[in-house]
Amino acid sequence: MQGVADMKTLPLLLIVMVLCAGCSRIENIGRAPEFNAASDRVAYAVSDPRVTNGVAGGGATRDASLWMSGRTSLLGDRRASVQGDILTVVVEIDESAEMENSSQRGRSGSESLAMPQILGIPQRLDRRLPDGASMADAVDTNSNSSSSGNGSTRRSESLTLRIAATIVDVLPNGVLQIEGSQEVRVNFELRELLISGFVRPEDISRRNEITYDKVASARISYGGRGQITDMQQPRYGQQLADIILPF
Repeated sequence: MQGVADMKTLPLLLIVMVLCAGCSRIENIGRAPEFNAASDRVAYAVSDPRVTNGVAGGGATRDASLWMSGRTSLLGDRRASVQGDILTVVVEIDESAEMENSSQRGRSGSESLAMPQILGIPQRLDRRLPDGASMADAVDTNSNSSSSGNGSTRRSESLTLRIAATIVDVLPNGVLQIEGSQEVRVNFELRELLISGFVRPEDISRRNEITYDKVASARISYGGRGQITDMQQPRYGQQLADIILPF
């Protein structure tokens, strides 16, 4: 009886799940998508008193001195180096890959078994066989098999972006952990760009920039959300059916 009750409650649970998933869409009707809140780690790094007071990474300035030894001096190093500093990540992806392979296999075999004389047994059996049949050539088989396959893969990607990232942590070995996000809303569509990873201070250029190929464990996400994105996505029921249905 418990199994029957579970089968009856299963459709109800599915309906509740679909309705709950649709509630998030209903509340966005006629409204532009909201911006995401800034990352707590980025907000903490930027609000670090050492950065806001202007002493992070710089030296002390003597009173009545024309020479400044800090990062804001004329020849000071303005590259990001401490927690809370900001650098620019340049993402320029223009890659293409093409692979092609082919395989071919062939095999042939032949088997023949003849027993014209074995103690007179074939001759005795021939008398009982229909006219034209003989045991002289008892078995004769031939087989042939062949297979061939061809495959190819082609992929092309092109992406050019620039995004400001914040140093959220400095590891004991000096490697910098960075995180960055960028959101641009146009009408009812929100474009999102996220990046995170680890960089070496010596890879940062004098322009305080670094290319994406020098970011270790890089995680780059470029997408969006809004009315256009919703229209391009299959409905929840269709996605559920694609998972459950075995055909």
